[in-house]
Amino acid sequence: MNTLYIAWQDPDTRQWHTVGRLTQSSETGYRFCYTAGAEASPRFDYLGRMHDLYRCYHSDTLFPLFANRILNRSRPEFPCYLDWLGVDADATPMELLARSGGRRATDSLCVYPEVEPDDAGWMRLYFFSHGLRYLPPDALEALDQLQPGTALQLVPEEHQHDRFALRLEDGAAQPLGYCPRYLNQSLRAVLRETPIQLRVARNNHQAPIQFRLLCEARFPGKAGKQFYGSDEHRPLALLAAA
Repeated sequence: MNTLYIAWQDPDTRQWHTVGRLTQSSETGYRFCYTAGAEASPRFDYLGRMHDLYRCYHSDTLFPLFANRILNRSRPEFPCYLDWLGVDADATPMELLARSGGRRATDSLCVYPEVEPDDAGWMRLYFFSHGLRYLPPDALEALDQLQPGTALQLVPEEHQHDRFALRLEDGAAQPLGYCPRYLNQSLRAVLRETPIQLRVARNNHQAPIQFRLLCEARFPGKAGKQFYGSDEHRPLALLAAA
């Protein structure tokens, strides 16, 4: 996992914007630059100590803004954390951020990965279902019965809080939460081009609710241009260099 995008939620409109791009390599270390989504709202300022929207920032270690979003390996629950995320013990910080979403209760930032097509030409995107705490009792019962590999559906839904909402349902049309809002617009763009195969990756019965239902979305690699093709993904540092 070499590239992550940072999504920020406008506190007034509640809309999510892709405002930054974080990359890592053995040659250059970590790099962060803002993307055009940072210019989409007059309420967005800057992240951490990175005040210049048109500069590319470099670091040999992961920027504190992102490192603080990963559970410390010294914590006793860290092995469970790895299990909830479905990753190995040697997972890199970038992989942990990509799988967990990097969400904290104290701000409105999330991260999501730039994924590449596999050898068969498929893209796989993992995310946790949101809004499970609001499910009715019958939906919670259905959630308890879900097994890895169970097929799910992405159902477009428009409501006052998110006109791009994508509801998760099982084969019996039982609601099972929502796709994270910061992925909705990109996934809808993919859906306009091709179906998305969605399945249960993990059902973590003993995990905190935010790590309960891990889903895997699978779609043809050619649809990736729809997922990462919006102007909000364009790095602003390239414009400054030009």
